[in-house]
Amino acid sequence: MVAITLPDGSKRQFDGPVTGTDIAENISKSLAKKALAVKVDGEVRDLFDTVDRDAAVEIVTREHEDALDIIRHDTAHLMAQAVQELYPGTQVTIGPNIEDGFFYDFARDEPFSSDDLAAIEKRMNQIVEEARPTRKEVWNRNDAIKHFKDIGEHYKAEIISDLPESEQIKIYYHGDWHDLCRGPHLPSTKHIGKAFKLMKVAGAYWRGDHRNPMLQRIYGTAWTNEKDLKDYLTRLEEAEKRDHRKLGKEMDLFHFQQEAQGSVFWHAKGFLVWRQLEAYIRRQLDADGYEEVKTPQLLDAKLWEMSGHWGKFRENMFVVPDEIPSTEEEGPVLTGEGDLMALKPMNCPAHVQIFKQGIKSYRDLPIRMAEFGCCHRNEAHGALHGLMRVRQMTQDDAHIFCREDQITEETKRFLDLFARVYEDMGMTDIAYKLATRPEMRAGDDATWDRAEKALADALTAAGLEFEIAEGEGAFYGPKLEFHLTDAIGRTWQAGTYQLDYVLPERLDATYIDESGARQRPVMLHRAVFGTFERFIGLLIENYAGRLPLWLSPVQVAVTTITSAADDYAREVAAAFKAKGLRVDLDTRAEKINYKVREHSHAKVPVIAVVGAREAEEKLVSLRRLGSKDQETTGLADAAEALSSEALAPDLKRA
Repeated sequence: MVAITLPDGSKRQFDGPVTGTDIAENISKSLAKKALAVKVDGEVRDLFDTVDRDAAVEIVTREHEDALDIIRHDTAHLMAQAVQELYPGTQVTIGPNIEDGFFYDFARDEPFSSDDLAAIEKRMNQIVEEARPTRKEVWNRNDAIKHFKDIGEHYKAEIISDLPESEQIKIYYHGDWHDLCRGPHLPSTKHIGKAFKLMKVAGAYWRGDHRNPMLQRIYGTAWTNEKDLKDYLTRLEEAEKRDHRKLGKEMDLFHFQQEAQGSVFWHAKGFLVWRQLEAYIRRQLDADGYEEVKTPQLLDAKLWEMSGHWGKFRENMFVVPDEIPSTEEEGPVLTGEGDLMALKPMNCPAHVQIFKQGIKSYRDLPIRMAEFGCCHRNEAHGALHGLMRVRQMTQDDAHIFCREDQITEETKRFLDLFARVYEDMGMTDIAYKLATRPEMRAGDDATWDRAEKALADALTAAGLEFEIAEGEGAFYGPKLEFHLTDAIGRTWQAGTYQLDYVLPERLDATYIDESGARQRPVMLHRAVFGTFERFIGLLIENYAGRLPLWLSPVQVAVTTITSAADDYAREVAAAFKAKGLRVDLDTRAEKINYKVREHSHAKVPVIAVVGAREAEEKLVSLRRLGSKDQETTGLADAAEALSSEALAPDLKRA
């Protein structure tokens, strides 16, 4: 007998092993028609798999939380079938799910075009209508290697060759087409539905190694229904409009160029945004008891070896030889065998060096040490993405050196700071995650146990709900992740908070406790914005370029209707500037509608229009970005109101 426990707690008895299909049919015929897969004791399996023991079982339908992953994986297989039917001789390699969709890498000499994508998508729809049934076979490893070599699928044969001897080789068939796959899959291609779309083609090296052949990667998206697909495509259109790279150019904030890959050329307007954010966060740090420091850009490799970063991040560090000229004739030579220096990829080891200057007492702790530290990381060219992924970055970085009994209070203090800052930035939808020990890590399990418990206890004490991100911690300690939802529903990870017992040990940082004994401080790594570059990119996209008045590089554009109002426009601009507003004076001999459109395109939040009437009566007509309405008011009142409105959120509270 096999006892099946259903989600509502009811039980069904079967005489022997039973498939997911049998269970669904036993519950109801309508459920069997909607069934996509079966979940047995928490594991999603094929509907035709047998259950031969007592188990808790759920039937996965389109509405189930696990359905979307299966649909996307089946859609990747669907795309691969269509490609090989339309373009014989194309080899398939790997096709995993990714966020919002899937991709498949293909080996084909001729590049795919946009017309090819349309043809592939059309063929995919036809295959869905054919309702090709799914079945699974388990093959002998050597037989599988030989089979795929025989049919010209050399990449697939290589994948199987690299699998452990003990690995089960599962082959999934959809009709006659088949592929190596772990599964699970839908009962037939008709269950996929037609809520999918192919998005783009990109290049990708086989197994991500530039020494390997270049493959063609086709990206797609798939959803459980047409509405979700349409909503997703609408979000993409909106995201494209909000792309910080496009808006940064339109707003004259920054640019990139080949001669400085991954580094930002900040224009005057863009750096004004930076300066406002820096002044704001510095005020928060000052109020919260941080001491601001400045540390070197270039540090000896020996320090990075001691900290553990050399072994972990060496390939992502910019390394230079420490050279001195020996003689004019001989030119520069190394100061000693193997003498190397590196641009710092992070500030933490340097902050430990400051902590170590002089003897620290338990009474001195906590020490909160902040730095707007410029760091460099040798990111791959293909990974660079505007402000979001750069090689040169400046962090609003800080490290708190504290006693173990101070962890909870310091963590709660930081969480309050973080929430307050992001509320000021207009982003209050925050999800908290506790990232635990990764497979490759420093420190023993007992140390990690203490560190993870300390952070979990602090989150609980702060009254915050959180998820566990298993294995996602830093190599030296667990961390808190902050996931923010923006104006169009996208999630961003911003800021960080990491608890570290390891680095003080490695770099021999100590303080004197109550009994006169030396103890290791706990080191809390934390940043609120993360990096200024990425945070500014996030703000631009969240606000679609329409930054709050206090952050806007130009807060008011004073524009004239006729040249007769030029002198008064200069008076208006001077009055606004006297109140601390950032003003652009526009007295060009252009039509007012043209000037308003141009300033609106540049995302200037307030346009002050003046003509003959305004000049005569000392008025200004104010037009807000995105509104066609105008508010006419006296010059003095307008200047006073706008200057008050333009204060940073923390200064308004003061």
